[in-house]
Amino acid sequence: MNLPLYIDIHALQTVPYANLNRDDLGSPKTLLYGGAERTRVSSQSWKRAVRHEIERRLGDPAVRTRRLMEAVAERLVARGWDENLAAAGARQVMLSAGKDGIKVEDGKTITSVTFYLPASGIDELTAVVADHVETILRRRNATIQLMGRMLAELPGAEVDGAVQFAHAFTTHSTVVETDFFTAVDDIEKLGDNGSAHMNAGQFSAGTFYRYANVGLTTLAANLDGDTGTARTLAAEFLRAFVTTVPSGKQNATAAMTIPDLAYVAVRADRPISFAPAFEDPVRAQLGHAQPSRKALSDYATQLHDFWGTEDIVWHGYAALGDKPFSGLGERAASLQALMADAADAAFPAAEQA
Repeated sequence: MNLPLYIDIHALQTVPYANLNRDDLGSPKTLLYGGAERTRVSSQSWKRAVRHEIERRLGDPAVRTRRLMEAVAERLVARGWDENLAAAGARQVMLSAGKDGIKVEDGKTITSVTFYLPASGIDELTAVVADHVETILRRRNATIQLMGRMLAELPGAEVDGAVQFAHAFTTHSTVVETDFFTAVDDIEKLGDNGSAHMNAGQFSAGTFYRYANVGLTTLAANLDGDTGTARTLAAEFLRAFVTTVPSGKQNATAAMTIPDLAYVAVRADRPISFAPAFEDPVRAQLGHAQPSRKALSDYATQLHDFWGTEDIVWHGYAALGDKPFSGLGERAASLQALMADAADAAFPAAEQA
């Protein structure tokens, strides 16, 4: 049997009128692909939602911040320290880390780099002496083991990411629409029939193709070969991938959908994205969801004929409706069952244990 090296996860998710991830002008992010403009959700945006869901489920939060000094100083003040002394102590924490210390922006209390560490590390930094600072800044939690961490200023603190996360994009062309809106003042003034506020928002809708993969060798290395924990983290990542939606403009749109189809492959060769399935934009046939599912199935069948299936350790899918799809392996009864089957296939030794 070939050794499992990667887990590929693909999903098609239909999102109604929404703006999950906007650019600097407030418009939904886009890309030009196959000669057609598509709506896009950046990998950073969806990955953040996935990260927070994993941390919530495992009760192991992390923080990504340049305000570590401020957080430590606030806690020192809460312990009764003088504010100036607390600020000086927090600065010393940064100066004591690494060979040359962590740089702090001139005249500010923020660091030149963004730290990514377990949330409990802030309290620990507050409580320990400078000799222990580097150990805490190197600590990891579940999502750091999965997503990795870049911190060149502190040797030994970097963590190779086991997850590659693609930008989501619509399988078809989209048009960004402008929504003009007003806010009415509930306390009316005689003769004033105008609004208290006028503005415009931009939104779009569509069926998104989403993709990510987990490098099992990297994940195992990050965990010093602990396959049981690796299986847990991989399973939690897969679950979070299909259950989360970015928070952008959700209070105004409630675009809280789930995938129409999810396909998972445990591979012994290399990860493979199915994005080319949608290089030719899908044409609507009473919607884009159904033809998108067919396009993914057709591409998978053609790719497996072309590339071969010898290095697919296991693959399977879950989808809405009764229609079967070729090229996607075994059909699971539910998304939850699909994720469990994938974890079992990727970590057979951990399952037996």
